[in-house]
Amino acid sequence: MTDEDWKALQERLSRSAFRSRFHLSAEDKDYVLKKGMDVIGAHASDFVDKRLRPRSPVNDGKQTPMKGHPVFIAQHATGCCCRGCLGKWHHIPQGRDLTDDECSYITSVLMRWIRKEMEGYGDTSPSLF
Repeated sequence: MTDEDWKALQERLSRSAFRSRFHLSAEDKDYVLKKGMDVIGAHASDFVDKRLRPRSPVNDGKQTPMKGHPVFIAQHATGCCCRGCLGKWHHIPQGRDLTDDECSYITSVLMRWIRKEMEGYGDTSPSLF
């Protein structure tokens, strides 16, 4: 995802009152600091692979909790929470398994959003990101 693509996505998402209301809590941010971005990235990749990759995910549209993990919050904030939202916000069609490239793209969107949320919080040294 290029910087231009990221800015365009952020602009589109900012016009949604629902998407704009999501932010990491202090508890979520502390969890990110404790685990580190590599672990959070692995969690994101795993969630995408298990909950979004299949052509017909279990409980599609309801498979992503609204709290409980920073990646879940990122998924709602970025429109990466279900196959319907992936279609609407990212133009990734439903009815087929996601490709490896699509899964990588989704994970990169989630991690970019988390990095943005973490700016200026705690120890945000370059080694964390």
